[in-house]
Amino acid sequence: MSAAPTTEPAKPLREKIAESQDGASPREIIIEACRRDNVALLHELFASHTSPAQTAALINTARDGVGNYCLHVAASYGSYDVLEELLDQEDVEVDPIDRMEGDSPLHKAVRYVNGLDREEWSSAAPLVELLVEAGADVRLRNKAKLRPVELVDPRNAELRAILQRAEYAEMAGTDVVDEDEEDEGPTGSASDSE
Repeated sequence: MSAAPTTEPAKPLREKIAESQDGASPREIIIEACRRDNVALLHELFASHTSPAQTAALINTARDGVGNYCLHVAASYGSYDVLEELLDQEDVEVDPIDRMEGDSPLHKAVRYVNGLDREEWSSAAPLVELLVEAGADVRLRNKAKLRPVELVDPRNAELRAILQRAEYAEMAGTDVVDEDEEDEGPTGSASDSE
């Protein structure tokens, strides 16, 4: 009696990628790219995705063993180039919250800068600026009820100023006056006339 031929179902894309990368899953690859600031590895991974939605889904769901999303990992390691690539993708969640401390990637970036020697603070500030410019919420509080600005080393006036300006801009919202409106003619009060 001969066995009936079996047909294997097509393998999902995730399995194909894992096999081609010596067993590493897409989640492991993206986390490793974030740790090493390896943009080439990130581009290889993104090339295997057929749509921006797949790429965004991977970015928004990939976590390391302790619950840090890939944006947290990139921020924690100071991986500016990879972080910039991740934030350039469509539909990326800029403020995922980690499981351990309730930190956003912006909290992690501030912690990274704090861990550097004082002479390196200025060169690392763009990491925080990148997240702020991408729309990170500077008012989010972690489990310790701290906003990113409250984590800044008190001696780092430059980083504190960056975050304070961003907080002010978020609070002001649309109340900011456009400079072009000022040139539209006299708008003084009646007491200004003689």
